[in-house]
Amino acid sequence: MKPALQPVYSSQQLTERVTTMGRAISKDYGDRTLDVVVMLDSAFVFAADLIRRISCPVVCHFVWAEIRDVQFAGHDRREIYFSKPPRLEKRDVLVVDAVVQSGLTQDFLLKRLQESRPRSLRLAALFDKPSERRVDLKPDYFCFAAASKYLAGYGLAGSRGWYRNVPYVGVQPRRARGLALAGRSARNKRKR
Repeated sequence: MKPALQPVYSSQQLTERVTTMGRAISKDYGDRTLDVVVMLDSAFVFAADLIRRISCPVVCHFVWAEIRDVQFAGHDRREIYFSKPPRLEKRDVLVVDAVVQSGLTQDFLLKRLQESRPRSLRLAALFDKPSERRVDLKPDYFCFAAASKYLAGYGLAGSRGWYRNVPYVGVQPRRARGLALAGRSARNKRKR
């Protein structure tokens, strides 16, 4: 039996924030058609809830990112591959992802989508982790600024792929203990 997650964001908090984001997006786009590009696989639950809260016409597209370690000229490199992105010329485009952490994957996808010359291109995320950013990228919309690396639930997979079906977001008990111990250790060092 899998251990329960320790809740960090309740289903009520998620609903309230996603509803607020949906209203903001609806206001920004008015009655224009919005092409929503959903990053699979972690954003599917968040995206499903979000698009139901957007009042303007919505067309959905789905892309899958795959990160591979490859060797090139004797050096190890990490490369990002996407399933074929949609053609979005002169369209209003919103990329939806669950977590913007380093920002590398989202930045790369946004640049690829920009090649098709959309009218507008924005990024929405459930969680923004700006302290871990490695590129100059900010989501246009986000629900929560988060610090923990180990969030699971509400579509986000925990260890062994578990917890995607949990209606809230939390941390796994072992990881929560590890994070608490690391935090306590850092506080003790600062006191010395």
